[in-house]
Amino acid sequence: MPKEQGQKMVAQNKKARHDYHIEDTWEAGLVLMGTEVKSLRMGRASLMDGFAEVDNGEVWLLGVHIPEYTQGTWTNHSARRRRKLLLNRSEIAKIERKITDKGYTIVPLALYFKDGRAKVEIGLARGKKAYDKRHSLAERQANREKEQAVQRRLKGYQD
Repeated sequence: MPKEQGQKMVAQNKKARHDYHIEDTWEAGLVLMGTEVKSLRMGRASLMDGFAEVDNGEVWLLGVHIPEYTQGTWTNHSARRRRKLLLNRSEIAKIERKITDKGYTIVPLALYFKDGRAKVEIGLARGKKAYDKRHSLAERQANREKEQAVQRRLKGYQD
């Protein structure tokens, strides 16, 4: 059987980029059970309530919902169990130093398969205030209008 290549997206946390300022990102492997992998290959997962924490030099992913495998038996996993993330010791130390600052958290941004292995993209995040969210939306709208004006100008329309 040929080896799997490329990247297959399973789940994305789009709300995280809206609710947080993402300052740094890392790609981490996941320690999963067999039924979790099968459930992920079916494209079933939710990162909405997920977060990560550092505990005794290890990073753990909590609150991520991977539903039970439908054809699983008594060996099935619990849907919201703690999952260990695989990172280098230097990366864990860097993350641990940064989250000791007040207001930082680690949020999962994406869950995907890369060359057949389950990976999660985690980000060091600081929460946004309501006015920051409004500012981000206004900035995105202004950029969109600017691009549309440039396109109209290139097509020869008068403003």
